[in-house]
Amino acid sequence: MTQEQPNNPLHGKTLEMILNELVAYHGWEQMEYHVRINCFANNPSIKSSLTFLRKTPWARKKVEDLYIRMIDDLKR
Repeated sequence: MTQEQPNNPLHGKTLEMILNELVAYHGWEQMEYHVRINCFANNPSIKSSLTFLRKTPWARKKVEDLYIRMIDDLKR
């Protein structure tokens, strides 16, 4: 049974969509500043970042939190 989540900004978004939007908004340098992980600092790519984030729950959570802050900033 799937529940609607109209107030959840992550609802219906894949990790790849979130990452693409964040990189377009912040760029890799700012991504690394906000979420200190090597895949954002050294030779960053969407593919390598997705691989790491899918295996690392704490890093994925930080990226999702950054996305939520970005959405809030854009609403202002």
